[in-house]
Amino acid sequence: MHYDPIKNIFARWIKRFPFLRVWFYKLLDLMFLRSWYVRRELRRLRKELEGRQISIYDAGTGYGQYAYFMARKLKPCNIYAVDVKEEWIEDCREFFRSRKINNVSFGLEDLTQIDHSGRFDLILSVDVMEHIVEDVKVFQNFHRALRPGGFLMINTPSIYGGSGVHEEEEESFIGEHARTGYSVEDLKSKLEPIGFEVYRSKYTYGSWGDRAWRLGIKYPMQMLNKSKLFFVLLPVYFILTFPFTLLMMYLDYTAENKVGAGINFIARKPEQKKNV
Repeated sequence: MHYDPIKNIFARWIKRFPFLRVWFYKLLDLMFLRSWYVRRELRRLRKELEGRQISIYDAGTGYGQYAYFMARKLKPCNIYAVDVKEEWIEDCREFFRSRKINNVSFGLEDLTQIDHSGRFDLILSVDVMEHIVEDVKVFQNFHRALRPGGFLMINTPSIYGGSGVHEEEEESFIGEHARTGYSVEDLKSKLEPIGFEVYRSKYTYGSWGDRAWRLGIKYPMQMLNKSKLFFVLLPVYFILTFPFTLLMMYLDYTAENKVGAGINFIARKPEQKKNV
């Protein structure tokens, strides 16, 4: 089972009906537990960066969901949001322009080739790094792009069952991945030699979150992969299952997971030492 074909279907729909895009963002924020974690950490980091104007790099913006959130909730800020998919970038650019959101700009970029020296205070990478073979090269580019004291937030599947890793290929989302995921130790071993300091980390999608993902996301996706006619049945499915999905997501969100199918990992570029 592959994620991208279904994501492309939604992309076509929100392009056709742009007035639905804000509601689509709200739906993603509600239905995807990773968005709960990412938005919570973004709010925390905004406080830790104090009230000054900050510059943010949305590395792999996709539909523009987090760029939209940050533009409204992390003010004052300027956001540069990029992706490798030109049609998604053009759709986002047109939508943000129509909403008169002036603190976000968009670009088509390959993260292995970027060169933004000391430009950003915060870099956000949500479900991107598991797709990139040359991940250390990207981490090096991120380190160079951050100002001293800046933060890098990575949200990614973990090696502990992320994206259906232990299932057959045709039933898994990892067909589009360069790796199954990371552990906290993996990320530390790749980021610390570059010069990052680990700031905090949390395993997400523990036992309750994994159940919620299967019920609320995986099983509907499997149905849609078999036939697009299941779009007709989705409202009934979600009416019956969503209360249980929401409860399990909340239980995961408030838990301290020892391991989980996802990781929310924050690293920091150290401040420059002052000469005595």
